[in-house]
Amino acid sequence: MRLRMKGGPYKLRWRAKEPSLALIVLVCITILIWTWDKSPTLTSTLTSKNQLQLPPDIETVAVDSKRHVKDDISTLARSEAVNNKEEHHVDKTHSTGIGKSSSDFETVPIQKKEEAIKHKHSPKREKTGVIESGSSSTEIEETNNVILGRQFSEQEEKRMEHQACDYTKGKWVIDDSRPLYSGLGCKQWLASMWACRMMQRQDFAFENLRWQPKDCELEEFEGPKFLERTLAFVGDSLGRQQFQSLMCMITAGKESPDVLDVGPEFGLVIPPGGKRPNGWAYRFPSTNTTVLYYWSSTLCDLEPLKPEDPQTEYAMHLDRPPAFLRDFLHRIDVLVLNSGHHWNRGKLRANKWIMYVGGEPNTNRKIADMGSAKNFTIHSTIKWLNSQLPEHPHLKAFYRSLSPRHFVNGDWNTGGSCNNTTPMSIGKEVLQEESSDLGAASAVRGTGIKLLDITALSQVRDEGHISRFSITSSPGVQDCLHWCLPGVPDTWNEILYALI
Repeated sequence: MRLRMKGGPYKLRWRAKEPSLALIVLVCITILIWTWDKSPTLTSTLTSKNQLQLPPDIETVAVDSKRHVKDDISTLARSEAVNNKEEHHVDKTHSTGIGKSSSDFETVPIQKKEEAIKHKHSPKREKTGVIESGSSSTEIEETNNVILGRQFSEQEEKRMEHQACDYTKGKWVIDDSRPLYSGLGCKQWLASMWACRMMQRQDFAFENLRWQPKDCELEEFEGPKFLERTLAFVGDSLGRQQFQSLMCMITAGKESPDVLDVGPEFGLVIPPGGKRPNGWAYRFPSTNTTVLYYWSSTLCDLEPLKPEDPQTEYAMHLDRPPAFLRDFLHRIDVLVLNSGHHWNRGKLRANKWIMYVGGEPNTNRKIADMGSAKNFTIHSTIKWLNSQLPEHPHLKAFYRSLSPRHFVNGDWNTGGSCNNTTPMSIGKEVLQEESSDLGAASAVRGTGIKLLDITALSQVRDEGHISRFSITSSPGVQDCLHWCLPGVPDTWNEILYALI
């Protein structure tokens, strides 16, 4: 008797196929998962709610997927130099829609270096593209090279941020940590005629003001950071004020017996029959830093027509830079030029200066005009200096804009005054787009010389002048040109410090 298997032969064959089909399904699922993990196409098909949303101005950086980023992204070893003060926290549960790269990394948002500097304080931010982790190996390699290659130190990042800052816009605010030095204590460097603490003035609220830029911060001044540099101020008495201000700032107004007088190295000695040298130069041995000032109120070359005659007239060569610059430019690392208030007929007659152009007395009436002569000279000197920059790649050159005067109801010799001693500018913003000194801005435009623009921020500080408290002026004559020190010129140096 034949036994018939239940279900027949077809049923037996079907059961035999079950293991094979299960194996095929398992293989397909494995391939699908692997493909999902590797394919940028599949990853890009995810809905936006399933992907990690990146805020504006960020790019993705490969970071170990087992690490969370908290508070400050700079705590990560590979990103410790990135200045990112926003708090970031990436949870694994949020990264399910992000495909893994071949190195099994996940993406973490970090601000782009350039974009962070440019837009850090801007109310409007532009979105940047996102580099997907499923990009080609070439793109991944280039991205990693960019990220890993930008291991900026914190100091270098701050430098880039400060260079991008517009220090001309901002406001004056009260800061109880000011001034940076004592007007009574900095007697070694500060001329008594500018130390208002040594005068009869009683209101010193002006010393407690600090300039606050609109979209950034001024780096805290630290004198020792001027390492192995020679800083030179070349200009008029306002340049001398900035020079003395910097000396007081570097020493914090304290006696510094170790500082060396190196004036003779730069030809700064008292000439025969003179009362003082044409400038001063001092060196700090601990940092090998030299700070000097050379008096050149018009930034042109002055040549005695009769050197043997004490009463000689001087050729005022409008198209030649001062001989001091030609002789010592190679030794200067930071140069600050200024000119302005000596460009008047009275000064030229008193100093016996005669305008020369091309080695001959000037006969061009257009240049003879005082304003035109000034512009012609400044442009000539800046043009010459710019031509020297390729030969002196270490040199950082600045032209400082005009320091404003605040005479009211007259000039210095006609009863003009500046009696206000109370700061009236606190909290008022200075937001103009262009420099108030159009001549200075025009002179440096298109050159490698930078404009140290201090005019507008100084314009609102009329209470900071020496005013009627001057100990050197004649009775009834006020000084509404020079500043009390400590005072406004300290801010000029803070901005200069940030720029260099």
